[in-house]
Order: sequence, then structure tokens, then C-alpha cells
Amino acid sequence: MKIKNIVYALLVIGFGGFIAYRITSNNAKNSGLKDTEGKDKPMTVTGIVVHPKTFDNTLSLSGSIEANEQIELRSEVSGIVEGIYFQEGSNVSKGQLLFKVNDIELRAQLAQANTKEGLAAENERRAKLLLQKEAISQEEYDIARADHKSTQAQSQLIKAQIAKTSVRAPFSGKIGLRSISPGTYITPTVLVAKLVNSSKLKITFSIPEKYASQVKTNTVLSFTVEGSTEKFTAKVYAIEPEVAVATRTLQVRAITENSYGKLLPGTFAKVTLPLSTINDAIAVPTEAIIPVQNGKKVYISKNGMAKEVMVETATRTDATILVLSGLKVGDTLLTSGVMSLKNEAPVKVIIK
Repeated sequence: MKIKNIVYALLVIGFGGFIAYRITSNNAKNSGLKDTEGKDKPMTVTGIVVHPKTFDNTLSLSGSIEANEQIELRSEVSGIVEGIYFQEGSNVSKGQLLFKVNDIELRAQLAQANTKEGLAAENERRAKLLLQKEAISQEEYDIARADHKSTQAQSQLIKAQIAKTSVRAPFSGKIGLRSISPGTYITPTVLVAKLVNSSKLKITFSIPEKYASQVKTNTVLSFTVEGSTEKFTAKVYAIEPEVAVATRTLQVRAITENSYGKLLPGTFAKVTLPLSTINDAIAVPTEAIIPVQNGKKVYISKNGMAKEVMVETATRTDATILVLSGLKVGDTLLTSGVMSLKNEAPVKVIIK
């Protein structure tokens, strides 16, 4: 019984000693976080002194590449295709005959119309002579003259329809894959092929409305395409006259040369649009900016303490972001450890 009591006593003493050790250890640890005045130990962070600099204000945008000219080739008249005069995927010249629809019926109608026109012309001539001799009235002559004009118009109409049976290239370019063969009965709804002029290409993109006043025609921009590191240039030549209400963006179009055929219509373009160059701008590292519910904030060091400052930002690049308000020249901006900082927390700043 005495041995059992001794064991219990030793366990109680050991447990009490363990608790005393933990309390002492925690107190020592907490006291280590305090300086000699009882304050929190400063957190070591890095920072920079804000200086004015020249900032090349640019926008990174997404755009689409389009052909300078592009149409779907169709026939305006229905009929049998009697000849195809282009090779798929080949270049064609403006005015070149591409395909021909049979016009035998139209030519027969034209011959008939020409006969009627000739008879009407003769009737008008005779009526004019009779009018001069006062053998007929002015009304009778006017009827003969109107009949002649009507037959002329009918002949011109048939000639226009015959002209439509020969489909020619409206501009020079490359023709795509055809969907017809000789002997096909074609109608205006049938797509024959696509004709694309890609010697020049259009790049269409949209910019936020707040930058609308900074975009000018003849501005030279750069862009890249997927799968290539080569940079291409283009020149802004047209700007939409109004901002789209649904997206609050302004559509802009630029044009680029494609004489070597490196670019294809329909591809995606990453556009870098230069805006105005800002002198004495405040541009800071992007990692210093902290997004918050009502905007963005940064921390600056003031009297050894971290101070929270709300900022207004604009254009952002890969490494920096333009600050419009909130910071001033000479401020010490904290750039590391900002996510764990609190307002009025003591800091030790290492300037980089």
C-alpha cells in the first residue's frame, strides 16, 4: 500500500514539474518576442524609396486577325456550271474569270428581245415621219416611242443576266476549296468557294473606355501570335465612333503587311498598344499591391511602423503598376511580407 502511494506521489510530482516547465518555456518564448521596452519585436521586411520615373504607358490586349478583304463566291443566277477556271488554293487576279454558268436560254431570249427592239425602232421611225406630215397625232407617236424604249430596256435586262453567268474575281487574292464541279446545278444559295486577300491583314481589338481619349489613328502597335515569338507591327487606321454600352469598350482596328504570308486570318493576336509616355510617374512593383474589397492598398514605413495606404492604380505591366494617387515621392514602400503585415505593426526595413 505504501509503494502504491509512493508511485502516485511521484506521478503527481512529475506531471506538476512538466506543467511548470511548459509555463516557464512559453513565458521565455513570449519574452523573446518583446524588446526591452515590452513592445512587439519588429518584423524584418524589404522596401524601396519611391522615386519619379518615366513610364511607357502601354496596354496589353487580345485581338483577332482578319483578312483585309474576304468574300464567299456565289452565283447570282441559277443554272448548270459549264466551266471552272481556277485551281483550289491558288492566287487569282482581279477580274479573272472563275466559273461560268450556262447561258444558252438567256441568249435565245436576247435574240428574241433584239428582234422586238429592231421592230419597235422601225415603228418609231415611221411614226416620226408621219407625225412630221401631221398624219398621226402626238399621242400615237409617243406610244410608238415608249414601245421602243421598253424593248430596249428588256434587251439590257437580259444582257445583264447573261453577264451574271460569268463570275469574276472582285479583287486579287487566294481562293479556297471549291464545293462545285462542272455540270453542277447551281443556285444563289450554293457556296462555291472563299476568296481571301491576305497581303494585308486587319487586327481588331477593344480597349476600356477610360483609355478611349488616348488612342489615336496612325499609332504603331506591336503584336504576337500563338506558336511564334516573332513580333509584328501594325498601324491603327480606324476607331469606332462610340463606346459599346454593353461592354464599355471602344473597338479599334489596325492594319499590317503580310507580304510573306507568315500570318493567317482568323488567328488570335496578343496586342501591345502604346499610350502616352508619362514623365515623373510613380510606378511600383506589382507584389507591393494588395487587393482589398474597396480597392487596392500598400504599406509604407513611417517612424518604424507599417502604415496602410489606399492607392488608385492604372496600367499594369509584367513587373510594375502605375499608381495615380495615394503614394508620394520619398515614401518608403514595403515590398515583401506585406500579406502578413498589419497597420501600425513595427517593422525593420531593408532598402533595396
